[in-house]
Amino acid sequence: MDSSSVSPARALDHIVLPVGALGVARNRLTALGFTFAADALHPFGTENACVYFSEGGYLEPLGVADPEKCHDAIRQGNVFVARHEAFRADRGEGLSAIIAESRDADADHARFEAEGRSAGKMLSFERPVQAADGSEAKAGFKLAFARDEQAPDLLLFACERLLPLAVDKEALARHDNGAVRVSGVILTAEDPSIFEGYIDAVLQTHASATRGGRLEFAAGGTQIEVMTPDGFTRSYGLSVMSRTAGLEGAGLVFAVGDLGVTGALLAANGISHEAREGRLVVPPSAGQGVTFIFEDKA
Repeated sequence: MDSSSVSPARALDHIVLPVGALGVARNRLTALGFTFAADALHPFGTENACVYFSEGGYLEPLGVADPEKCHDAIRQGNVFVARHEAFRADRGEGLSAIIAESRDADADHARFEAEGRSAGKMLSFERPVQAADGSEAKAGFKLAFARDEQAPDLLLFACERLLPLAVDKEALARHDNGAVRVSGVILTAEDPSIFEGYIDAVLQTHASATRGGRLEFAAGGTQIEVMTPDGFTRSYGLSVMSRTAGLEGAGLVFAVGDLGVTGALLAANGISHEAREGRLVVPPSAGQGVTFIFEDKA
């Protein structure tokens, strides 16, 4: 298929959050009010326990189940494993990848290559999915990776579903904190404008400039915002550890049905948080990796 047929204005597919251990992530995110799917293994050594949302998108806390398989995958040119293992070695936990929905990953890969943005060879794979009744099915994916040499700590790629995720999303998408979607992804960079082309190449949508040099990108029902580290501190009262001048994941915003219910749950579970301008801000912690922000559903 010609790359000109690629659909514009991609929606967010999911976010990857490397964690030290899935058990720690489960404990932390459960205390934050999220519901988890069963643990799932990738054929190249990583594992996940996903958090789905009723209005689209999901979180993929990512761990390592088999280090030797991961090392073999890296030697074979597996971009997904190589980039996330490098992230884990440098940072341990955090937000390492933003993934856009794709209807044709082959066309995306061809476009990335033509633009000089390809991060390496494509990846196609299947993994088992456990349903609520204990039965098992398979999910299939095809991934096309983009790169920006100035953003070594954030991978952007397109994901085409070859086999649907056979999970009971109605049950899994019910969260005690009331979250219905990832409404925002917050990135930081000393100069946000440098990365406009990188994000645009994957999301297929142009940025709108805002005050203070911030950039905003619409990805379906999710707003991806790039701001300076100082801008993040002014907005959320927390500093971010910027190790490079590149593009880094700093926070995730979740739309909830009732912010009062969310706040009561956080307080009951002993989760440190602060109310700022109509939002609840939860600082990073083990198993969480980045700042979590809750806001009322628009």
